[in-house]
Amino acid sequence: MYPQQSGEKWPPVPSAPPNPSVICHPNPVTGFPTACPSQQYGHRLPGPILPAPPHPSASGPWSTGLCHCFDDPSNCLITCCCPCITFGQIAEIVDRGSTPCGAAGSLYGLIMLSTGLACLYSCVYRSKLRAQYGLVESPLADCLAHFLCEPCALCQEYRELKNRGFDLPIGWQANVERQNRAITTPPVMGQGMIR
Repeated sequence: MYPQQSGEKWPPVPSAPPNPSVICHPNPVTGFPTACPSQQYGHRLPGPILPAPPHPSASGPWSTGLCHCFDDPSNCLITCCCPCITFGQIAEIVDRGSTPCGAAGSLYGLIMLSTGLACLYSCVYRSKLRAQYGLVESPLADCLAHFLCEPCALCQEYRELKNRGFDLPIGWQANVERQNRAITTPPVMGQGMIR
């Protein structure tokens, strides 16, 4: 495969032992390692080298509790009267705009009216939200939180996204544009400048 030059060994032999703190993690899709001691010496194994999955202890707490629905009274009222609106807004942000609010909310409402088990659909988005932000599965498992107290779980997810800087009613695209404007807008003279 690679021509050997005189006296050269292939593959190169590392001059130091591998670092035991670097662990090989197989990628569940490709089966190739995502982080391996061989990276330390500049040669790579075949396949993509992806970041190692976060350690389970890296999970953080939710910004508000499951039963703190009245921290945002207007959202609590909307969620109690029409949970499909809150769910649609959450789904659009969690899916980063690939699922429109109206489509997710309509599907939620259809499942709710036909089977009464919309919690099975919404708990998937709770798991996605936790994975995106490294949140602990607390105080209940995702499916139990939605099955036992659907409105409280939806309100908690809404507040979490709101506390992370999202304005859920305006949707994903408007949040991205708002963020881009904030990054590219230069400060006005006298505002935000320290002398």
